[in-house]
Amino acid sequence: MATSDYTLAELCIAAASEAWRGDGEILASGLGLVPRLAAGLARLTFAPDLLMTDAECLLVAAPVPVGKRPAGYRLPVEGWLPFRKVFDLLWSGRRHAMTMPTQIDRFGTINISYIGGTFEKPKVQLLGVRGIPGNTINHPCSFFVPEHSTRTFVARVDMASGAGYDPARWQPGVRRDLHELRRVVTNLAVLDFGGPDHAMRLRSVHPGVGVEQVEAATGFPLARAADVHETPAPTAEQLRLIRTVLDPHDARATVFRS
Repeated sequence: MATSDYTLAELCIAAASEAWRGDGEILASGLGLVPRLAAGLARLTFAPDLLMTDAECLLVAAPVPVGKRPAGYRLPVEGWLPFRKVFDLLWSGRRHAMTMPTQIDRFGTINISYIGGTFEKPKVQLLGVRGIPGNTINHPCSFFVPEHSTRTFVARVDMASGAGYDPARWQPGVRRDLHELRRVVTNLAVLDFGGPDHAMRLRSVHPGVGVEQVEAATGFPLARAADVHETPAPTAEQLRLIRTVLDPHDARATVFRS
């Protein structure tokens, strides 16, 4: 049963959790607050086989809540996963990460490195590529973008930090069987890569948002699914888990600008 009593952040968490549906026993990595809560929600509802960590070196039997733990809380440890062991899962495709790109293009090429200028002298220096190149070619990746605009959804990223589907960027004969981009969730809509040549495609719009509004906020032509619909509202059970188990201190209220 869905409910109309929810916030935009809660809608996005529920929509983003769907990225892990059907993944089975793989490592779910949500990098950022909404991705983290979404991965936890997936684990607690329809994906009990997902592996989750405490963000350090331990596998946990249940998602770790955000913020101050309640009195008597004990970390539900079920295994050991030091950082070096993550790469065994990463390189074999047994991980699905959701990250937050600064720029993303029509084919899912992402940038988290710099904005404007040149590589040698950027206008704005960001994180660098970090682990994104290996992530995007070795296992499924999804994305969360809190502000859907032409500044983020661009015709061409300032630097390719992570690989997308753009056929012009791939050399013939390069192995691509572990390369999969799954879902993009924003403050306006849910998208995937089901367009021509795996171009980005609009799947659903959030309540109160029109298709034309999403297209106007996107800096490239956007394919449409045959059945563009309204993003489903979170269920009462999903809201209970988000509010009382995963994020009891309402850190999610800081996700979007008021």
